[in-house]
Amino acid sequence: MTLRMPLLRRTGPSMVFPYEMAAPSHGPTMMTKIPCPFQLTTERLVIRSPSEADAPQLMEAIIETLDRLRPWMPWADHVPTLAETQENCRQAEQAFRDGSDYRLHLFLREEPSTFVGGTGLHRIDWSVPKVEIGYWVRASRSGKGYITEAVQEISRFAMESLGANRVEIRMGSTNARSRGVPERLGFPLEGILRNDARHVDGTLRDTCVYAKVPETE
Repeated sequence: MTLRMPLLRRTGPSMVFPYEMAAPSHGPTMMTKIPCPFQLTTERLVIRSPSEADAPQLMEAIIETLDRLRPWMPWADHVPTLAETQENCRQAEQAFRDGSDYRLHLFLREEPSTFVGGTGLHRIDWSVPKVEIGYWVRASRSGKGYITEAVQEISRFAMESLGANRVEIRMGSTNARSRGVPERLGFPLEGILRNDARHVDGTLRDTCVYAKVPETE
């Protein structure tokens, strides 16, 4: 169904909604649902909600990056088929529409068919509200600052448009590449939770917790 509603836009790094988000009853500045489709743009990236049409590019990126993803991502345990990836994208899009999870796909702004990686807003608690950001980048696009650029824009959106009072990033303490992102963006390391979880291989993991809150001064 096509929504015939005005688009909300802003210049520079931009966001585009098919309709305005409604405020919940517990606070006029907090939003409870991000509409789908959804899109943010930065200098080099298009950050948007998932679609089944993304499946071929997503599958290619996962296969290319499988060896790097396996130690950290439980879902990177086999080479995905196109049918599996299509179903995965359908489920992600439905979760986005339901508001249960907001996965986001990254594409190059100048090359819209080039899939860069994945990120998103997860484990949202609207009673605070707070969000957790996760991310991964395909092997051929790593080391170029794309994830840092995406996380900066997503965290800005979470605070300015969703009214988030806390934006959190978690990862295993030994995941140096992943830790570099919040550190470059000035997220304070609040602590390291010892024996907090298990790695994909079953060994115990310490978890780093980085978080930003809105400036109060």
